[in-house]
Amino acid sequence: MSISADVAEVRAFNRFYTRVIGLLEEGMHKSPFGLAEARVIYELGKRGHATAAIIADTLDMDRGQMSRLTLKLVDQGVVAVLPRATDRRSSPLALTPEGDAVYRRFNEMSDAAIASGLLEPLDEFGRRDLLDAMRRIQSLLAEPDPAEPMLLRPHRVGELGWLVHRQGLLYHLEQGWNSEFEALIARIYSEYEAAPATPPKSLWVAEMAGQVAGSLFIVPSAADPAVAQLRMLYVEPAFRGHGIGKRLVEEAIRFSRASGYSSILLWTQDCLTAARKIYQAAGFTLEREEPHRSFGADLNGQYWRLPLKRGIR
Repeated sequence: MSISADVAEVRAFNRFYTRVIGLLEEGMHKSPFGLAEARVIYELGKRGHATAAIIADTLDMDRGQMSRLTLKLVDQGVVAVLPRATDRRSSPLALTPEGDAVYRRFNEMSDAAIASGLLEPLDEFGRRDLLDAMRRIQSLLAEPDPAEPMLLRPHRVGELGWLVHRQGLLYHLEQGWNSEFEALIARIYSEYEAAPATPPKSLWVAEMAGQVAGSLFIVPSAADPAVAQLRMLYVEPAFRGHGIGKRLVEEAIRFSRASGYSSILLWTQDCLTAARKIYQAAGFTLEREEPHRSFGADLNGQYWRLPLKRGIR
């Protein structure tokens, strides 16, 4: 699809969504306040008090526009400038009792509008899809938050298919691999799920901001059950740069060592440089290489191994 077609689709979505959530109405929730004024009222209601500069930065608003809005809201009696002995330009703002009533009414009407206009018409499956799509948009467009916590957890029902889908698509877009790779990993995940609990196995899903950010699993090697095999390390593009791959590999090593495996073996391709750097940093060493034709591409397969000391946790 061309960039012009993509632009047209984004604009069509914007027109649709602004109509759905009522941004084209003259006043927010039939009030005398426009969208920008309502956002300022909301930020002050949420924070309790803040300077105009802080609110402007939060809303990515021009300082001049913020100054004009502040004067208007003060004149309307919904915002007050709190006294401060220092520079008046940095004096904090707060809602008046009348402004607090507007803030609470906005919250109540916004909740009701979202419930009736967006959520109630959908069944549980539709609501889940809608909220997942909203989280995905935020993860793609928001600035990375270095304080965003990452959770490592077991996979949930439906996520094995998601992992196959995402990795099949990502490797196609990034490496040009064809559907042979998707078929292979579908079989690999199926084999993982069907494998017995002993020798130990484990699959970790990395979650950030409520989204699947990456995954990895350990199974016993088919050739030697005393050897753990590390498989299917992947990190979503939107969440790269957070150290997720490193954390997943560290957890796999910890689990394998605690489970009594003698070593960890993995198979990768030399074109996957980011993953290879993680393996090398974790102490894996290259055992052998073999060129092969797979997934519609000429590749160089690599086998890496990490020896483990039994019984050390």
